[in-house]
Amino acid sequence: MKGCYSPFFMQEYISQKELKTIENLEFFARQVVEGFITGLHKSPYHGFSVEFAEHRLYNSGESTRHIDWKLFARTDKLFVKRFEEETNLRCQLVIDRSSSMHFPVQKKLTAQAPNKIGFSILAAAALMNLFKRQRDAVGLSVFSDKVQIHTRTRTSAAHHKRLLWELESLAEPFNEKIKESTNAVEALHEIADRIHQRSLVVLFSDLLGTQEHAEDLFSALQHLKYNKHEVIVFHVIDRARELNFDFDPRMHKFVDLETGEELKVNPVELQDEYVKQMSVFEQELKVRCGHYKIDFVPVDCTQGFEQVLLSYLLKRKKLY
Repeated sequence: MKGCYSPFFMQEYISQKELKTIENLEFFARQVVEGFITGLHKSPYHGFSVEFAEHRLYNSGESTRHIDWKLFARTDKLFVKRFEEETNLRCQLVIDRSSSMHFPVQKKLTAQAPNKIGFSILAAAALMNLFKRQRDAVGLSVFSDKVQIHTRTRTSAAHHKRLLWELESLAEPFNEKIKESTNAVEALHEIADRIHQRSLVVLFSDLLGTQEHAEDLFSALQHLKYNKHEVIVFHVIDRARELNFDFDPRMHKFVDLETGEELKVNPVELQDEYVKQMSVFEQELKVRCGHYKIDFVPVDCTQGFEQVLLSYLLKRKKLY
């Protein structure tokens, strides 16, 4: 029910079995991240009451408290034990809720074949469940033409419930009378400015409407990396129709969900040029993200969220 949190909300869209499949994987952060509670992830801060990391040469004048005397007996050299804290991850989930994300338009979201916004909601909920299990802090940002929701990362149960309620509000059926355009560039810059601690930033967006402003988009993504965040971009699209323009060879009426503009055309007349431009844009996204050390994950929303996330988490676990 809108206006209150229902603990049964996610069960309508995602089974407990699907959540269990995701949550049993350890999502180790690849990059050194800040945190505030002892957990699983490496911290840039070093102390002397946590896990041993390495030895370093003793510097004259410093405390002798942490000299490894056993190593001194073997080598006749003074070495200090260096320890490494382990700390929880901070994750900021960022969801594009512009009208184009509601393609293909559905009356009700399902886990089996969600549209783009549905995929993003389900994937974000699964990650939240995983991070909660690991005692990681999670925040949520939602944007269209501007940032509409931005919460700080927290671990409390009340905060988790609030985020689920916010996701529930995004799952409401598409209202064609409400047109929400995309301004991903300004939104990402604003979000980068508002995240003050090193975090994992996970973006779910189709990035449509940014093709003509590609350099500005890359600048916004680079802004996040410049602030030393780890960034994952889930490029969420319906690959058959939005990338390959796969429609029956007859007259169709295409409607821009963000502006309401209509165009009647036979897809065959536009397919070759359309596919060429979309392929070039996606390839440029991959290359630029690789250059900035941003994980770029192409997503076909019709596959269902669990297959994509499971494959990705398995890959991260194997690599890191």
